[in-house]
Amino acid sequence: MKTSAKGVRILLYDIETAPSLGWYFDPWQEGNILETEQEWFMLSFAWQWLGEKEIHVKGLCDYKGYKKDLINDEQLLQELHHVMSQADIIIGHNGDAFDIKRTNARFLFHGMEPVKPYKTIDTLKESRKILKGNSNRLDALARYFKIGRKLPHTGKDLWLSCVRGDLKAWKLMKEYNKHDVYLLEKVYLKLRPWMKNHPNLAIITRELQTCPKCGSKDYWKGGTAYSMTGEAQRYKCRDCFSWYQGKVERLATRIVNR
Repeated sequence: MKTSAKGVRILLYDIETAPSLGWYFDPWQEGNILETEQEWFMLSFAWQWLGEKEIHVKGLCDYKGYKKDLINDEQLLQELHHVMSQADIIIGHNGDAFDIKRTNARFLFHGMEPVKPYKTIDTLKESRKILKGNSNRLDALARYFKIGRKLPHTGKDLWLSCVRGDLKAWKLMKEYNKHDVYLLEKVYLKLRPWMKNHPNLAIITRELQTCPKCGSKDYWKGGTAYSMTGEAQRYKCRDCFSWYQGKVERLATRIVNR
């Protein structure tokens, strides 16, 4: 299967964040936090370029000076900024609502400039449009598609242990983060042929005789698509199995004078 068009950089990524630390009287009463003593920060991020096998991951523990400052995520965010700046399209599960906004929040906190503009694909949004299963969570979709499961972990203790600088916990956190990206790629490729609003890769590559979702030139003709103003050749990609159509040819209208 062809996964990505040549010349298009498609980034799959996932982040892990630390919880905020606050003061409260009643933990069960909503909105009862008296004061936030320490804001949340980013723990790690994992990423993969579509079409490449290697999945990368970086955590706070990987940077110089970590032992002296366990919550300083500036170097981590600088590297993430560099990675995202290379992308034409960024894919995440709940990425639009969580990962990207959380990332932007930390970019702003550290006074960084905006990343080069990119398009996004949110596999959570797309799965909700396409199918109705028991759940659209990444773990549930991966299980449903028989791709695998998220890695087991120790729950909140894993996150708290990383916040406290436990290097054994960090090893598991980074593997957990990487595995989420592994699942994300597989879920994306399952959903891709069904997506109706996938970014058109043919426009980015300027190779219009290719599949708009994966860039393949291997297709077969599958009838005609009709619109209110004309008709177009319909195609099916032999690589990713997506349906698409060519340019609409407007039908000439004859006006008969009586």
